[in-house]
Amino acid sequence: MKKRIRVPCSSANLDPGFDVFGLALKASSTLFGPQRFSAVLEVQIEELTHESHKSLGPLNCEIECEGEGSESISHAVDKNLITKVPTRVHICNGVALSRGLGSSAAAVVAGILLGNEVGDLNLSKERMFDYCLMVERHPDNVAAALFGGFVGTFMKTLSPADTARVEIPLSEVLPELSGGIDTGELPIHEPPLAIGSYHQFRFNTNIKCIIVIPDFKLDTSKARYRLPQNYSREDVVFNAQRCSLLPILLGEDPPNAAKISEAMRDRLHQQYRVDLIPGLTNVLQHMTHNAYPGLLGVSLSGAGPSILALATSNFETIVKAMIEILSEARHIRYDWQVLELAPDGATVDYL
Repeated sequence: MKKRIRVPCSSANLDPGFDVFGLALKASSTLFGPQRFSAVLEVQIEELTHESHKSLGPLNCEIECEGEGSESISHAVDKNLITKVPTRVHICNGVALSRGLGSSAAAVVAGILLGNEVGDLNLSKERMFDYCLMVERHPDNVAAALFGGFVGTFMKTLSPADTARVEIPLSEVLPELSGGIDTGELPIHEPPLAIGSYHQFRFNTNIKCIIVIPDFKLDTSKARYRLPQNYSREDVVFNAQRCSLLPILLGEDPPNAAKISEAMRDRLHQQYRVDLIPGLTNVLQHMTHNAYPGLLGVSLSGAGPSILALATSNFETIVKAMIEILSEARHIRYDWQVLELAPDGATVDYL
């Protein structure tokens, strides 16, 4: 039996919604420009019969990888995927790595869905959300990738016991044939219920998401290191005001470009990261709804370095102008895509 897991890429923050808003994205039904990235992480699973799995070795699993980052993924199953169910797994990643497009969230979501399918656990998406958040503590990207659409999120405050690393006995995850020491110190750890909450907002489907992807990586931890420990009341209020209106504005038809542009402003994270992306300051200054018809707003995608522009028309004109401005600051390759909302999030189907 063969199954296919598909997890979309995602863009977080949309400027004011730092660690709150997330957009699940997929390739537009009308393709634009060179498509280097498919914007989806796909995992194909083949559960094997007793006779056909003899070539898989003692750990009952075979892993094949292609696409972005495949060269850095270990094919040694004891370091990657461990299962008692004879399984062949083929991974094809089309989500750009370390570019602010939710690649880590997509990987975590795909991994949880993979475990759910191979283990026949029958977990709901809501329960899988808890498992995801014990690994990836960014509910904006995770909720978007898992549930789809345009989401707002928050996490509840966990106790120290809930956040502590818990050892899982090796006997629970490794076949006896593989060896290893079973310490048995603690039982299998299940995450608390309802670690995070999410809500799917309406999103005008006429709005498309232009993504400009610079040809360099930026680790989220490096981008977060730039952020201050404390903020002024004025800056917090500034973002809170815009967070309260942006979800409503993005669901209206027709969209109000002037209001959306103003709502997509931020004082909590973007200004501290602009020097990590050469040319971003000029993009934010010159790419306005007044100068470019159809443009609604521009922001960093997540922690960057990719840049997100929301627009309803003139996509190629807008992206050409963005790349010209960025290229003046740093002459490297810039890929781009026009993506649209992925309303279903992660899916599993039979092949």
